[in-house]
Amino acid sequence: MRYWDSSAIIPLLVVETTSARMREILSADPAIATWWGTPIECVSALTRLEREGSLTSAGLGRGIARVRHAVGSWTEVGPSDDVREQAIRLLRVHQLRAADAVQLAAAIVAAEFQPSGLEFVTLDRVQGAAADKEGFRVIG
Repeated sequence: MRYWDSSAIIPLLVVETTSARMREILSADPAIATWWGTPIECVSALTRLEREGSLTSAGLGRGIARVRHAVGSWTEVGPSDDVREQAIRLLRVHQLRAADAVQLAAAIVAAEFQPSGLEFVTLDRVQGAAADKEGFRVIG
């Protein structure tokens, strides 16, 4: 199992330049662990793509349907005191946005506070750098 950030999941939902690489990573290990809020982040990204004209309204509908379907197969890290406290710590240590800190905090909790035991899949360079410093093996 690998921990997947929403930035790495989006190319699995719609065609992007990184879609083939993300499908390759997923096929090597199809078990996805992610944060409870990842579906919300994914829909946010999909609606942004539609607003920008990169995705049709039909494509948006298909993307949202794929998110809803995929959620059933993911292992989700839910909201908890541990996730909140880790996110607060991460914000003080790294230059992260709040949602990125929560994603990374959820990965730390998923790894049972042993980041070296879990791979972190992201396409966000800032978040990837923070994950690397926290001890994850970053893929993306």
